[in-house]
Amino acid sequence: MTTSDKSPQAPTSLGARLKYRFDNFMSRGTLALVSGLGLLSLVIIFLAGVVISLGGLILAPAGSTQGLSFGEAAWESLMRTLDAGTMGADEGWGFRFAMLVVTIGGVLIVSTLIGVLTAGVESKLEQLRKGRSHVLESGHTLILGWSTQVFTILSELMEANLNQKKARIVILADRDKIEMEEEIKDRVTIRGYTRVICRSGLPIDLGDIEIGSPHTARSIIILPPESSDPDSHVIKSVLAITNNPKRHPQPYHIVTQVHNPDNMEVIKLLSGRDHVQAVQTGDLIARLTAQTSRQSGLSVVYTELLNFGGDEIYFYDASALAGKTYGETLLAFEDSAVMGLLRPDGSTLLNPAMDSLIQTGDQVFGLSQDDDTLRSSGLTAYPVDESLLQPSRPASQPIPERTLILGWNECVSTMLRELDHYVPAGSRVDLVTSLDARLAFETCCQNLKNQKASFFQADPTHRKVLNELNVAEYDHVIVLSEAGLDVQEADARTLVTLLHLRDLAERDATPFSIVSEMLDLRNRQLAEVTHVDDFIISEHLVSLMMSQLSENPKLHTIFTDIFDPDGSEIYLKPVGNYVRSGVPVNFYTLVEAARRRNETAIGYRLAHQSGDPAASYGVHTNPKKSSLVTFSPEDKLIVLAES
Repeated sequence: MTTSDKSPQAPTSLGARLKYRFDNFMSRGTLALVSGLGLLSLVIIFLAGVVISLGGLILAPAGSTQGLSFGEAAWESLMRTLDAGTMGADEGWGFRFAMLVVTIGGVLIVSTLIGVLTAGVESKLEQLRKGRSHVLESGHTLILGWSTQVFTILSELMEANLNQKKARIVILADRDKIEMEEEIKDRVTIRGYTRVICRSGLPIDLGDIEIGSPHTARSIIILPPESSDPDSHVIKSVLAITNNPKRHPQPYHIVTQVHNPDNMEVIKLLSGRDHVQAVQTGDLIARLTAQTSRQSGLSVVYTELLNFGGDEIYFYDASALAGKTYGETLLAFEDSAVMGLLRPDGSTLLNPAMDSLIQTGDQVFGLSQDDDTLRSSGLTAYPVDESLLQPSRPASQPIPERTLILGWNECVSTMLRELDHYVPAGSRVDLVTSLDARLAFETCCQNLKNQKASFFQADPTHRKVLNELNVAEYDHVIVLSEAGLDVQEADARTLVTLLHLRDLAERDATPFSIVSEMLDLRNRQLAEVTHVDDFIISEHLVSLMMSQLSENPKLHTIFTDIFDPDGSEIYLKPVGNYVRSGVPVNFYTLVEAARRRNETAIGYRLAHQSGDPAASYGVHTNPKKSSLVTFSPEDKLIVLAES
């Protein structure tokens, strides 16, 4: 006995089949419903036209000597289908009855059609509100992800594109489109012709990224999420772009940031075919904090270099200067401050030896107001006042220093190594935090050569703790944002600590320098009442650098050199070491004085303006070389020099 493999089917009634087909038709959406209702309307009009035309005088309007033709009957039916009030003037009971049937059918169909269209429009508006429609832009900047950094990046990109007639910035993030637009409206001032377009989607999803049109974008900025492992999201987003089946053959220009230095090797692997430039956040902020703790005003100098508000770094084809030395070019630009050379192979020479020869194909880079203002003045003689130049003095013997670090985060390890690079032998560093980080701290201190390190677990926001530490005995105090806290909570704890330190500094006859890390730029105004020597707004500085790199990828090697502890770095040195103070002097003379010490002068800082935000806290980069300035002994010259 064999059994059939086919399952027995129950008989299906005609009504059930019709209902099934009707359900399928209704589920096809607005277009199918509108088409079906339109077809039903035509059927009613057609049938009414046929019936009235065949009915002759029986179904004709009163007073007619002959029946209506099919065309006239269909037209009359159409009018009553669209407007029920039309039948009010009808005469003749046969005609009235026929038009009544048509009108009732029309009312039912048209009202249903209006309801369907309304629902369809609402559905489309809801879809648009969700931000799921594809962007049809080209030459735009695409930002993948969302964090507080997006506001600084938007402001900087708008500043950079003020002279552009059609600048577009597209943001794709896993957030509600309306919420993103409202936050941008509240925190960013729209300037110029820039238009910001927000879309909702996952920045790590291959399909969602297509919404932002990455293949037509000029540059792509990937923001890490605020999660426990942001680097993995960044790497996946990069892979979704570079390994996309729809990618174009040209290299993509991608700018992002990583937290774990080990992941920089992964970024380098992804950079083989494309230009993937990553800012190593913790390393950058740690180095900057360590350097700034020893040089008040350095963070302002870096901010001036990185933002689009003032002068920026531009490139100049130096082929016409071939045969001249780098030192000779320093005075050749009246309105620009030369910083170094870019060789044809892409290598960067920041503050090279003064006798370095310029070759054909080299580019000079430096600070200038715009890309067309970095040009040679054509002068053959420069107004250097030799009588004001000071002779070089032998460096004084450095004495050991004491540094106090209040707080703990991922930057401490790099910061300790960076400090060890600068301080003389026999120095000391103490760290105080409320976190249980003793083991991690001891690991960070294993390779220190010039300083001894100690760890204390205590709450640095408590005045008693600071009193017991004898803070006034330290040369430098660094206040860090504690790890594991919300941005506002971390900044609030920092503010409390700074207020205590301010009071202690005012009581001390030999005040110590205070450098503080802040996370939210808006909290800087609150913290200025503490009279801290410098603030490191970590997220703000990283955002500035990413904005610069998105506009000009050639800046990556320059920024790498500037923040690298090897080679030349930015220093603020007493002006009195270079020229006589108290008398007017032009910047030509200062540049020449620095050149004779194998240094490149790029600006100065006036001490009497150090507390004025409107004057950039006294920092003046790329001053006009012919302008006269009278310096005081407390003023500083900003130079690129070897450590």
